[in-house]
Amino acid sequence: MSRVAVIGAGYVGLTTGACLAHLGHAVVCADIDAERVDRLTKGEIPIMEDGLPELVTEGLESKRLQFVVGAANAAATAEFVFLCVPTPQGDDGSADLSFVEDVAREIAPVLRPGTVVVNKSTMPVGSTRFVQRLLGEAGAALDSIGVASNPEFLREGTSVRDFLHPNRVVIGCDNPEIAVRVSELYKSLDAPILVTEPASAEMIKYASNAFLATKISFINAVANLCEAVDADVREVAMGMGYDNRIGFEFLHPGPGYGGSCFPKDTAALLHTAQVAGYDFSLLQGVIEVNRAQHERMIDKVRRLAGGSLEGVPIAVWGLTFKANTDDLRDSPAVFVVRRLLEEGATVRCYDPSGDERAARVVSGSELVADPYEAVAGARVLALLTEWDEFRWLDFARVREAMASPALLDARNLLDPSTLRRLHFVYEGIGRS
Repeated sequence: MSRVAVIGAGYVGLTTGACLAHLGHAVVCADIDAERVDRLTKGEIPIMEDGLPELVTEGLESKRLQFVVGAANAAATAEFVFLCVPTPQGDDGSADLSFVEDVAREIAPVLRPGTVVVNKSTMPVGSTRFVQRLLGEAGAALDSIGVASNPEFLREGTSVRDFLHPNRVVIGCDNPEIAVRVSELYKSLDAPILVTEPASAEMIKYASNAFLATKISFINAVANLCEAVDADVREVAMGMGYDNRIGFEFLHPGPGYGGSCFPKDTAALLHTAQVAGYDFSLLQGVIEVNRAQHERMIDKVRRLAGGSLEGVPIAVWGLTFKANTDDLRDSPAVFVVRRLLEEGATVRCYDPSGDERAARVVSGSELVADPYEAVAGARVLALLTEWDEFRWLDFARVREAMASPALLDARNLLDPSTLRRLHFVYEGIGRS
């Protein structure tokens, strides 16, 4: 059993802490938000994540997991310190490492000889050495302190499963002994462990997310072409997916990618390329296609509304960037709602997460607690997030409640034939 400090109790930090405790380590998870720490100590989970409440409860009851305020309080007795703090996108597209800097300076004076600081947050190439330099400047004895990169590959909604059943564990470190020590934390997992130099580990995370974003933009572009030539993107994607070199993952057209990772990570990788003097036009195209796809949703709603959105009542189902999470960050659905409001529409929204933060994120719209209430009097219904519950609603009731039964299925979640039999004007993404 190792003594582990996890700095940051957000999506990545909380999952990392709870899962490491589940693997048998003694974990102290720190955050700057005293209220959040208090709630977590009581077993109250502030985010929607399948399996996470159970793991936190297990950790608290076994006393292998505890929560404290302040990074130094967690790091003082730790053998490993995982940095799981935000690295938001800066104005120029680069990753903002100010939170990392603050934490490094706070923990440096209390680190014990032999402690390994692990960069878990997504950080640009060169961050391992950057953190090492910060620690030295703040008083850490670098001759006895190790720093490693161990990027996370967690998907929101399935992060617990992704941590405990990973495709791979990546460790970036120049010191083989430190790399072995970090790998020992994961020895009970059935997964390949890849040890590289720090720069390659950092690049693996960005390259992986950029590639997945590329698949999304590619299938969205193909879907748009399918609409122009009267093909069905569902059949095209199926035919592509059966090719083992391509696979089915991320071949689902929609309103574009969003969330806390893909938008900022593609921007950060593009910024890295620009600084390095490389013209990464392919990635620039991926980002531009994604932006255009967001706007294309507005065009579709506008067309369903008859050409103008001024004063048109619109119903929206789904606000989170994907189903089974309460994360609204960079959500395509939120972008669509804001643009609808800009064009003068009146918008009533429903999201199954029940997150009251949505009312602030889409200020100017009305947030309701029932999908049928959302469609009352609407001239267009836009389904923007692929929550499974939307499949099983009573669409005869939906049709009766709407002023005109026009529906944009931005996730291709529903059966168009069934809806057309109910006299809906149906439009999907790339469907003939």
